[in-house]
Amino acid sequence: MNLGRVIGTVISSRKVESLDGVKLLIVQPLDENLKDSGGPVVACDSQQAGPGQVVTFIGGREASLPLPNPFNPSDATVTSIVDEVSVGNSKQ
Repeated sequence: MNLGRVIGTVISSRKVESLDGVKLLIVQPLDENLKDSGGPVVACDSQQAGPGQVVTFIGGREASLPLPNPFNPSDATVTSIVDEVSVGNSKQ
């Protein structure tokens, strides 16, 4: 599971049938201090996340499982919206 921040959305006029009705988000991966970590990824949204929100997301084969049709080509899926991140004694 990875941390990320929603930085945008993807609008597509056509997509594979198994992703019909699934919103696509652009997610910037973050480290434990909420600093950018790597390049942005496109992730399916299973939690109705919005721009600016910190989320968790999963990748690989497991990314297809939270979606309505688990037989899809998803490489990343948002799995939760984060309320707070705590590392050691500090809260982010």
